Amino acid sequence: MSPRVAVFTKNLVNPGYQSARIGAERTAARLGAAVTHYVPQKPDDVDEQIALIGRAIREKPDAVVFVPVHDTAVNEAILQFDAAAIPLFNIVSKTTAGKRVCFVGSDDRALGRDIAKYLFDKLQGRGDIVIVEGASASPTSRERLLGFQDTLADHPGIKVRASLRGEYLRPIAKQAWLDAADKVQGIDAVLSANDHMTLGIIDAMTELGAAKLPPMAGINAIPDAVAAIAAGRMLATANFDPMAMSAIAVEAAVRHLKGERVPAEVMLPVEIIDASNCAAWNRPYEARPLPVWDDVIAAL
Repeated sequence: MSPRVAVFTKNLVNPGYQSARIGAERTAARLGAAVTHYVPQKPDDVDEQIALIGRAIREKPDAVVFVPVHDTAVNEAILQFDAAAIPLFNIVSKTTAGKRVCFVGSDDRALGRDIAKYLFDKLQGRGDIVIVEGASASPTSRERLLGFQDTLADHPGIKVRASLRGEYLRPIAKQAWLDAADKVQGIDAVLSANDHMTLGIIDAMTELGAAKLPPMAGINAIPDAVAAIAAGRMLATANFDPMAMSAIAVEAAVRHLKGERVPAEVMLPVEIIDASNCAAWNRPYEARPLPVWDDVIAAL
């Protein structure tokens, strides 16, 4: 019988989680496994994820690939996986309760440091910037902001004109920029905690009739952002790759179910994508290569 893997992502609107579902499906198809997705209809909704956990447990999957919508609010529900003896493979944001077989993610603080340094170097260490923060409940957003702050400390000529909250979502970031339009006129660059928000800022500036866009940098390397880099409308992004994370986690789950040993943690490296190398990334998720298990293990 094919292994059955339940895959939990945070919402249906963030392209990063779309990519996680695609990575899970592509890997499951290759390995002869079956995937069922559990996604809140309301983005990042705690009560809905808790209900979905209960539903998944009743449906008795063989393993779970899981992103918590909040770092603590779903902890009691996560413990139900332990009680049901369903092995948990955690991606993107670390769970803070229960047991997990494996975590697959990236160093968000390093991502924040590296993309900020890239942007500040392009500004030659001087200028007024706007920071766009992600979801307040998300550990990845907090870590990326710490990375931005690390790099700011090394670049005293960079001044933060404003810090906006975009909640990791394009329309919310767009509205935040429109609401702050008077404060952000004439800024030299935009540094966002994810690409989806960067695109929202581009939407807002376009709507406001901006003749020229300032340098903009984000995180995630989503296809629309890479296309914007190729078109000269965005400067750079740092690769945070939920598609690769879910692909590795699904393969780890299938191998674990077969009795193989799998690593307790896999951290993917930081890579900056800009005009010099974006051609290799400028393709839909379905056409991007997935990690090869032996290469992943060799890199640990």
